[in-house]
Amino acid sequence: MEISSNLTLELLDKPFLLEKRIDLLFAIKKCGSISKAAKEVPMSYKKAWEAVDAMNNLSPTAIVDSETGGKGGGGTILTPYGENLLKTYLLLKEEQKSFLNRLKEMTDIDTGTLKTIGRLAMQISARNQIRGTIELIQEGRVNAEVYIKLKSGYTLVSNITKGSVVNLNLKIDDEVTAFFKSSTVLLTTDLSLNISARNKLQGKIESINEGDINSEVIIDIGNADKIASIVTSNSIKNLNLKTGIEVSAIIKASDIMIGK
Repeated sequence: MEISSNLTLELLDKPFLLEKRIDLLFAIKKCGSISKAAKEVPMSYKKAWEAVDAMNNLSPTAIVDSETGGKGGGGTILTPYGENLLKTYLLLKEEQKSFLNRLKEMTDIDTGTLKTIGRLAMQISARNQIRGTIELIQEGRVNAEVYIKLKSGYTLVSNITKGSVVNLNLKIDDEVTAFFKSSTVLLTTDLSLNISARNKLQGKIESINEGDINSEVIIDIGNADKIASIVTSNSIKNLNLKTGIEVSAIIKASDIMIGK
């Protein structure tokens, strides 16, 4: 049994982007004309204009605009905002598809076994949760090393069991989330330090939240990827850690869990 659902975005408590309207926007982008786009969807010319007016009226910025003049006498185009909306909608659609696939794998609709659905809403206490794409899986006799490419450009290596690779159905190019506790992240200001830990990620300290005993250090490793580390407040002083300085965050591969 399949699980499916339409994706509708609302704005001001009113339907804003429905799948039919998305199809219309794609057709406008392709045809450069509302009349031609309406035929391609298909829908009536009147309904197409009503849909465009509704989207433009609800949106803080125009989505569709009229183009005058030119060899063809003008036409209809998407504004830069409209183009960005299409890209965003496609990303949301992919996330929705991924969620529905996970829901299908984790439940048995035919027998009514739905108790595992709670896992989808499970909250993870691990402070660090970073998304990335699997670029390599190296399997040994018992364990496997999973290489995850982050947005920052760094590659994070996780050491998990081969059973976990099978259970999660991990494959090259899969998007996954790497989880690790902030207490497992070591910091050093010696950027040239050689260490046996597989993961050494360089970045700048974005903020330090000091406590009486322990302190939280947030490191920006690039492109919105950030790592939190909990160290003693004495370490903050001994290492002379300050906002803006470069440090290396060191994490053992065995301390990194993977979620899909």
